[in-house]
Amino acid sequence: MTDKLAPHDRIFCAIDTTDLAHAIDLASNLSGVIGGAKLGKEFFAAHGPQGVREVAKAGLPIFLDVKYHDIPNTVAGAIRAVTPLGLKIVNVHATGGFEMMKRAGEAARETADKAGVDAPWVIAVTVLTSLDQVDLDDVGLAGPISERVVKLAELTQKAGLDGVVCSAQEITAVRAACGPDFKLITPGIRPAWSSSDDQKRIVTPRDAVAMGTDVMVIGRPITKADDPVKAAKRIVDELF
Repeated sequence: MTDKLAPHDRIFCAIDTTDLAHAIDLASNLSGVIGGAKLGKEFFAAHGPQGVREVAKAGLPIFLDVKYHDIPNTVAGAIRAVTPLGLKIVNVHATGGFEMMKRAGEAARETADKAGVDAPWVIAVTVLTSLDQVDLDDVGLAGPISERVVKLAELTQKAGLDGVVCSAQEITAVRAACGPDFKLITPGIRPAWSSSDDQKRIVTPRDAVAMGTDVMVIGRPITKADDPVKAAKRIVDELF
């Protein structure tokens, strides 16, 4: 539940880069300041599992944001491959369906037990925060975003996964549908003093916490700041 997390533990910094040295430097400087680092496809494509291990040495828990979406057997195999890295969070796409998500969760738990590591939270992406209603209509996905997010969250919970990635704007609805222990990870978080960039459905960190988020993914307001550590501390301070 959200009240078990200290303010700084709620923040994971999105380190979206192919520069390994820069990623390690950022993670090292932010260790102890925030709750973890998110490494995405950009980083993983360039450096793979070994790159994740190198960043993890800084001591920050790792959210591997690879958004697996394929047939169930392939996704289960991919989850088995990355679980021994000792991840805190790994994700798949909810639109991959019930069986794919179920197999992903099972693979993570079984592999973690064999590898002697804690099982990661396996979460599912509902609707990307870069998309708005017009975008969904354009690709033929009719219906309000909030309804689609809730339906996907309910399917994710039914499949036995730990939570979902959703916009903070859907937190209240997802909480009502899935309960207080279902993990909610919210990207698209922007402090009032930063640029919104390409995120269309955003709220401030303080508002997201008030709404009940578990973990916030914050990238450019930290990574593009003149002083990333100072920016991260400013965000943490605003949560009190």
